[in-house]
Amino acid sequence: MLLTLVAFAFALGLLVTFHEWGHYSVARLCGVPIVRFSVGFGPVLLRRVDRHGTEWALSAIPLGGYVKMLDDAPAGADAATRRLAFNHQPLTRRVAIVLAGPLANLLLAALVYAFLGMWGTLQPAAVLAAPAANTPAAMAGLPAGTILTSVDGQPVASWTQARWQLMEPVTVGGAILMGIRTPDGSRRTVTLQVPAQKASASGRTDPLVAVGLVLASPVPVIGTLTPGGPAERAGLQPGDEVRAVGTIQNPSVQRFVDVTQAHAGQPLPLTVLRNSDLVSLTVTPRSETDSGGHRIGRIGTLVQGRQPQVLVRQGPVDSLVTGVRRTADMSLFTLRMLGRMLVGEASWRAISGPVTIAEYAGQTARVGLVAYLDFLALISISIGVLNLLPIPMLDGGHLLFYVIEALRGGRPVPERIRDVGLRLGLAAVLGLMVLALFNDFERLFS
Repeated sequence: MLLTLVAFAFALGLLVTFHEWGHYSVARLCGVPIVRFSVGFGPVLLRRVDRHGTEWALSAIPLGGYVKMLDDAPAGADAATRRLAFNHQPLTRRVAIVLAGPLANLLLAALVYAFLGMWGTLQPAAVLAAPAANTPAAMAGLPAGTILTSVDGQPVASWTQARWQLMEPVTVGGAILMGIRTPDGSRRTVTLQVPAQKASASGRTDPLVAVGLVLASPVPVIGTLTPGGPAERAGLQPGDEVRAVGTIQNPSVQRFVDVTQAHAGQPLPLTVLRNSDLVSLTVTPRSETDSGGHRIGRIGTLVQGRQPQVLVRQGPVDSLVTGVRRTADMSLFTLRMLGRMLVGEASWRAISGPVTIAEYAGQTARVGLVAYLDFLALISISIGVLNLLPIPMLDGGHLLFYVIEALRGGRPVPERIRDVGLRLGLAAVLGLMVLALFNDFERLFS
């Protein structure tokens, strides 16, 4: 629980502070005086005033931050000071200052993705399990052990990349061209005919699972052997990969254990991969009684799961290009999903709130740095995109007012209309927050 809270607070604090840094940096370039830049909210713990008169503060609640600019010059200020105030800046400068916050979040995401690309990450190989019956993958004839090599002409080196390329076309529906390599080594291109999918009410159904595209389970691998046990007597060795047990090809770890336990005292054929060679053996599980009084078979070995991994690493230029493209793709995908929610093609219950975000922060932090950085990039994109929505109270709402001002020939939106818009925007934001929290607790207790 503590790790979850710390990971969530750090993520939110970093991403919101970076957002505010975007506003701050462009405002400073435009000459707008900055009154305060606070990391965190609430009571100020530490403060320092720089030579520009900006107060830099560290506050007690580490859930974000804020930047306070000089919006209007104080009474009696000279003409030069009045011109520097934010509300007296030319329209183009105000647009740039407001736009800089969301763009900073998108920039951060692109840089994180670029860093991960240069660092290199071990990712699951894009090896597919047998598709469920009557799914598009089954109808396309994809056998178990199929390796994905491309999606709609884009090469994929891992399951992570394959998921990234597949998520939008699988959600939208239509024909998807996939390059594959079958277990016998042949290469070909198949077409998946995918119907458009509506997000599930719980938001938990994976669109790829719905079309039959599932990552293959880890391969059972023989570990430590019990001296003199059935596995050792049969000739099994540590490191052997189980490729067949009885009549079952490519069993999962759980399936291998289940079959072994079901054959107490019965000879059981095995095929294992050892040093690139297939070896056929026969093991007879020893009959034992479990804690529930049931007769089960055991072969006297530790069975582990091994997931095929590939190292994905790019050079500086390629990783930066990939980071920018991935950020752009995810931003557009988020906007399309919001659009589908508005027209009823996707469920509003897919919206997540702080509880779900905190849960994912803790989970990714436990997995490791790479997973946590990937989570940070995704949330940074979400913050950037949501702030660009044309809802008063958000940066996009201010930009909407500026567009109207430009259409009015430079005349600002009347104060009365702005006040009404801000109230409506506040109601919309509060409504989204209530919906997100409702979805969070519905998932939590369902």
